[in-house]
Amino acid sequence: MHSPERGSDRRTLIADSAIDLVATAGLRGLTHRAVDGAAGLPAGSTSYYFRTREALIGACYARLAELDLGDFDEGAAPSASSASSSPMGRDAVAAALAALLYRWLTSGRTRQLARFELSLEAARNPELATELHRAGQGSRDRAAGILAALGAARPVESAELLVAWADGLLYDRLAGALARSRPAPQLAELTSVTRRMIDAALA
Repeated sequence: MHSPERGSDRRTLIADSAIDLVATAGLRGLTHRAVDGAAGLPAGSTSYYFRTREALIGACYARLAELDLGDFDEGAAPSASSASSSPMGRDAVAAALAALLYRWLTSGRTRQLARFELSLEAARNPELATELHRAGQGSRDRAAGILAALGAARPVESAELLVAWADGLLYDRLAGALARSRPAPQLAELTSVTRRMIDAALA
């Protein structure tokens, strides 16, 4: 019989393996059997914890959100309480956002590619839309709190725009038409871009 701790560890291992598999093989390669193999688990393990493909994809959404928010919590983005409405506060937030995007464009590249691939599945499968919305709400809530501390009049709307711009930048640099021909991202360049994004979100 599976203990709760072992079950939780297995679910995390399965979700991480599924995310890596999607990043390398696409959604066509996402099968329960393939995840078992990628995770080094006995056949049938993935289907034991996630009976359907939708359940497995939902687990990926939740795990991606957990990892992304973990990046915030590790200091890649400032808390709302540490932000201020001063220009220096905007600089600090822009620098933190640039560091976060730089991480996702470099060491976190695989995870972001999987996120884009998995997000498209929700557009084709309404059953997954609620799961995707729930997973994506955390980052928007964090952004709204920071923008409110910076003096945004409508922080929720501003946060939605800021997240959309960040997603667009990530997609363009990772999977856009010019992604392969562009040089590696530079932190200074990203900081300049994110400062403009912050200013526009607060305008």
